[in-house]
Amino acid sequence: MNPSDQATPGFNHRIPDKILTPDNVETSVGTLEFFDGIPSADTLSTVFDNLDRMRGVETFLNGIPATSIEGIRRGFAEVGLDACNKVVIFAMMDSNSLFLTGNTDTVYAVNIFDLSDTGPIVMDIPAGCGPGTVDDAFFRFVTDMGAPGPDRGAGGKYLILPPDDPSDLHPPVGGGKAVVDGETYFVARSTSYVNLVALRGFLVDGTPDAAIDMFTNGVKIYPLNQAKNPPKMEFINRSGAEFNTIHANNFDFYEEFHTVIEREPVSFLDPELRGLFASIGIQKGKTFAPDERMTKILSDAVAIGNATARALALRLRDESCCIYPDSGWWYPIPGGSYEWLKDGGDGGGRNLDVRTLFFYQATLNTPAMMMKMIGVGSQYAGVSTDSAGHPFDGAKTYRLALPANVPAKDFWSVVAYDPQTRSELQTSQPMPSTNNKRDGLVVNADGSVDLHFGPTAPDGDKVNWIATVPGKSWFTYLRLYGPLDAWFDQTWRPSEVQLID
Repeated sequence: MNPSDQATPGFNHRIPDKILTPDNVETSVGTLEFFDGIPSADTLSTVFDNLDRMRGVETFLNGIPATSIEGIRRGFAEVGLDACNKVVIFAMMDSNSLFLTGNTDTVYAVNIFDLSDTGPIVMDIPAGCGPGTVDDAFFRFVTDMGAPGPDRGAGGKYLILPPDDPSDLHPPVGGGKAVVDGETYFVARSTSYVNLVALRGFLVDGTPDAAIDMFTNGVKIYPLNQAKNPPKMEFINRSGAEFNTIHANNFDFYEEFHTVIEREPVSFLDPELRGLFASIGIQKGKTFAPDERMTKILSDAVAIGNATARALALRLRDESCCIYPDSGWWYPIPGGSYEWLKDGGDGGGRNLDVRTLFFYQATLNTPAMMMKMIGVGSQYAGVSTDSAGHPFDGAKTYRLALPANVPAKDFWSVVAYDPQTRSELQTSQPMPSTNNKRDGLVVNADGSVDLHFGPTAPDGDKVNWIATVPGKSWFTYLRLYGPLDAWFDQTWRPSEVQLID
């Protein structure tokens, strides 16, 4: 009789070893013990703790887009943004405000509205508005406005419908034209009640005055049911204000996330995600009240999730993010899909790591940021390590060389960020950045520009210098406004960031 045909002990026939569980199994969470495949009491405790921990980590990674919007909502509420007819303006965003990779080069006009309070919202956008975007409470794209939007910079009226709007208007993602009560609108339907609106205007002759005038005289936001008598607009200047818009990275994260789940409709998320979040006690209509055991596990999970997000966002491993071979430069918006689909979604599905990379360090989601549009919109490149692959040290000096003819029709800028807050680096410079149209940079004889990062200006040259802080690290974005062919075909590229001292 062939030994391989012998019956497995305890069975009538030979049972494949691969489907059996030994009495003791060594794993990364410890030794797991079984009696004939039934977990012991200690093993039950180990695996259930591990399961809850894993789901806590996944809730953190998957919930970042929602808590990021919630952090923005809470932060702006603290500085007076508490009604749809109020707009907060940043003449130029400096490092006082904690805002994920905000830039110093455009004028922001921000509004947050809650469709459960207002019903359908009308936004009157003036001609000449720069890129504008509406995102839902999970940072999903609703519509664009201004230059990349359906008004193409000519201005127009936008109508945003709540998810439960009973009308027969069902526009595609991004919106479509429709006549409502005799008025023509660009209509979009949001999947959530809370929505973020961010409009941008450009500096003219180095000042924000023209953009501020455009916003304050042209932007109107009001409920559709008040169209005949809209409330007076209020514009709140919060340039230089100290406030936080960033989600928590500790246990408070889950409390913030529960607020979102409780406020938004069930249809806001698909059953798969709702099930994940409910497995750790975050469910619409139920109090989030974890016991001592679960609080300890989730506190561990959020620490692991935060470390994972930081690794994905600042020590990137996804090859699709790499701009050049053997280079530290990466795309903060890789893949060309505002839905974060890998290979178009065919086979690859949603690239969850890239979505985490983006939303852990940035805000706003629009196809305009992903598309190749020559001379229109903007492109971004990030770098968080020097030419040797080491994180930047704020006590040391580095050089970034930008060759001549930077491929930006409008202008380019470089901004330094703090890896802790992913906000503008707080230094002796209120705006830790350079801008070729604003700053009168020193240009080399061949047309190239050398920028320096360090605690002191090399040779006293403060024009081409961005200050850093000893004892801290930093990372930076290069932004191209109106990107040209040479950026996309890579016939132009920035140098690696070189340590020089």
